[in-house]
Amino acid sequence: MTPADPSAAPAVGIVIVAAGSGTRLGHPQPKAFVAVGGRTLLEHALEAAFALAEPATIVVVAPASHRDEAVAIASRVAGPAVASVSVVTGGATRQQSVGAGLAALPEGTREVLIHDAARALQPVAVFERVVARVRADGVGVVPVLPVVDTIARRDVDDRVVEPVDRSDLAIVQTPQGFPLELYREALAQAAADHTDDTGVHRAAGHPVVVVEGDARGFKITTPWDLRRAEQLLGAERPALRTGIGIDVHAYDESAPLWLGGLHWPDEPGLAGHSDGDAISHAVCDALLSAAGLGDIGSRFGVDDPRFADARGEVFLTASLELVRAAGFAVVNVAVQIVARRPRFAPRRHEVEAHLSRVVGAPVSVAATTSDGLGFTGRGEGVTAVATALLAASADPPAADTRR
Repeated sequence: MTPADPSAAPAVGIVIVAAGSGTRLGHPQPKAFVAVGGRTLLEHALEAAFALAEPATIVVVAPASHRDEAVAIASRVAGPAVASVSVVTGGATRQQSVGAGLAALPEGTREVLIHDAARALQPVAVFERVVARVRADGVGVVPVLPVVDTIARRDVDDRVVEPVDRSDLAIVQTPQGFPLELYREALAQAAADHTDDTGVHRAAGHPVVVVEGDARGFKITTPWDLRRAEQLLGAERPALRTGIGIDVHAYDESAPLWLGGLHWPDEPGLAGHSDGDAISHAVCDALLSAAGLGDIGSRFGVDDPRFADARGEVFLTASLELVRAAGFAVVNVAVQIVARRPRFAPRRHEVEAHLSRVVGAPVSVAATTSDGLGFTGRGEGVTAVATALLAASADPPAADTRR
């Protein structure tokens, strides 16, 4: 998944360390795979990496238990640039995990940024500052913030001994940047295990300088941090968002017809992995699209046995859980179905009432034909087009990370 020709490799490599546990966060899964704002910390971290002004090779270091999930996340975020990202398995320590990430970078990489997925909201501007300073001076670079609180030294009896001059202190963040070959050499000769990447570089005698960090690059470690991240994302989110979803299914004479969550007797069914309910599936895509959560295919793949032959209501409920966990409420949904069969008008109000109950907001449904044009006009299948309007919740619930 990395360029074969060294001359074609991007100059910058980014190693995103996502192998840490989620113990202090209060989640059973590694914290990089915990959701904030409806998306995992790893997804947020990858978005910043892909926003870099120049192309970069990105390596995600994941725990063996979640490697497949990391691959799926990286592929989803990368999209057409998927060839520029790879996933490797981490080691027992951070230093070992970073080493695994460095080993996956292609020849031709000159500068490397090492970033914690737990600092998921770090703006891309910090990445840019680090790259520029590494490139300009050939040194290690770390983004920092000034210490604004009063700091005191205490003794073993918890008595305050003396205040500490904070003018010489700084809060260290990531990404930390280095000339790649120098850092590889420093890591190879490291005699001790360092928890901070600059420690490896300085132990080898190489200088490390600072650039300005950003308050949004705080490390998400505790439930309080997670809540703070939710609030920051909520403040950046527009009040209203719209999404569109389209679903198409061919008729299947051997299957029962489920449409709009209802059974339609004496009508040909729709072919599909589940029940083929084009209306429900289009609504799911519209909801997920409006919330920025991908689509029904990426969230509930055809390989997932939970959704084989599942009714549309199952997908709707699962999609709504994701949308609400991302901090959105449904305002309304509108659906247009294009088909020759079934005759929709007699049951339109029944479909609207059912879907409105499931969605928890008004759902309007209309039907039309394509005047004999195309596959719908020939009576070969149906098309459903849905639009959804969401409002950002003032107080979004804690993220539900179930898949």
